[in-house]
Amino acid sequence: MKATLHEELRFVRGAVLAKLDGLSEYDVRRPLTPTGTNLLGLVKHLATWEARYFGEVFDRPFPRPLPPRGTDLWATEHESRTEVVEFYRSVWAHTDATIEGLPLDAPGRVSWWRKPEVTLFGVLLHMITETTRHAGHADILRESIDGAVGVDGAAPPSKDAIARCAAIESAARAAQA
Repeated sequence: MKATLHEELRFVRGAVLAKLDGLSEYDVRRPLTPTGTNLLGLVKHLATWEARYFGEVFDRPFPRPLPPRGTDLWATEHESRTEVVEFYRSVWAHTDATIEGLPLDAPGRVSWWRKPEVTLFGVLLHMITETTRHAGHADILRESIDGAVGVDGAAPPSKDAIARCAAIESAARAAQA
């Protein structure tokens, strides 16, 4: 079971990073929602919290300073895309070592949770859920930038998808009448 869960985490991490492929520096950083959500910020956010969950929680701190809370959802002009991606990949290595080195019932403590006592299983499940949730955000952001869809982030929408969107728009307009 641990191997299956770990593989799922690896898969969704890759899906998130793929959403950056082929985009300009501006497009990976620009805010695409009223709250400022952007692709590179999602990567930085996931890296930061994965480092906390698989580091601090299991007394295996990530070996370098993490962004202060509240600054993890966007990359400053001084942080390159390469730096943010390398940060995420280094977190992966640290997390992977924690997952491989501990049993699923290993105890941990999430001090910022209402019920702080956890196991590796619970944190792994939580991180898969969070990464998948943000992968969905990344899907929508990427599609809004250039129409690319799919797990690898590079496929243009099909003619069927474009026609379906037009039909959905027509139904929405008809419903408001």
